[in-house]
Amino acid sequence: MPMRSPNLVKMVGGNFLGVILLVEIIAVMSGHSFGANGLSMNYYLTTCPFAEQIVRNTVFRALLADPTLAAGLVRMHFHDCFIQGCDGSILIDSTNDNTAEKDSPANLSVRGYEVIDAAKEQLEKMCPGVVSCADIVAMAARDSAGGPPYGIQNGRKDGRRSKAEDTFNLPPPTLNASQLITKFRQHGFSVEEMVALSGAHTLGVATCRAFKNRLSDVDPTLDEDFAKTLSKTCSSGDNAKQPFDETMNRFDNLYFNTLQRKAGVLTSDQTLFADSRTAGTVNRFAFNQAMFFASFQGAMIKMGALDVKQGSRGEVRKNCHKFN
Repeated sequence: MPMRSPNLVKMVGGNFLGVILLVEIIAVMSGHSFGANGLSMNYYLTTCPFAEQIVRNTVFRALLADPTLAAGLVRMHFHDCFIQGCDGSILIDSTNDNTAEKDSPANLSVRGYEVIDAAKEQLEKMCPGVVSCADIVAMAARDSAGGPPYGIQNGRKDGRRSKAEDTFNLPPPTLNASQLITKFRQHGFSVEEMVALSGAHTLGVATCRAFKNRLSDVDPTLDEDFAKTLSKTCSSGDNAKQPFDETMNRFDNLYFNTLQRKAGVLTSDQTLFADSRTAGTVNRFAFNQAMFFASFQGAMIKMGALDVKQGSRGEVRKNCHKFN
């Protein structure tokens, strides 16, 4: 790889967009593809060079109108990749003869489909039939998080299967650390990477339905005062919402501080601090936000390459909600 020119760094700047552009420029200059499974940092360089910018602008406009969409878009990418790989299958609408992934109970809390649609509409006008819905989901998750910037690797194709029954592979909120370690290991993630990905819960909320199991027979890992807070939330019904931490729309490491205070919302949150195999990582991330950001970045890039579809295994959908 050629040396990074100081003038090049100065030219693109040190902001979020500048960092990403710098990575992309270096990829092109070096002639290397950094991705796995055929993914490439400069995949759309000649076929749709403004693809990243179009998605990024679409996401930023959406977040200005509704900051809570950030959590939904990150969740969408995670739930897409954990089922049959990162292939946009979560976007498919159900039909009379098929209940699709998005309508399974595990995915009813996913939000942001309209953001993907808006980006796809613009991309189809500029470079029809080129940018896959799966790539748009991956780019939107990166751009919505507001956390550590990282160059996205593209080239995913859209899958041709979406069935609600496949979502049984998604980790439910009642899992303990042992079960989480096993579930994530099946996808090739280390314990540290699993904890880092769990840190995405620094964004968004959980509904009472997802944590009320901890209240009937009060979970001993749950702080007594926080248990009262959760009970008060649930007094408004199963759909009542509880933020994961106090900065629900900002990507930071506060989520891990809440676990240290025994104020994790879900069983699958608090178990990370209660178990000796994961508690050390929680403490490191709580103390050092930069360390969390770096681990999260690496884990997200790895997740984005899970079982990607290419060639005859996939397609580029004209409409993200239905197969071609």
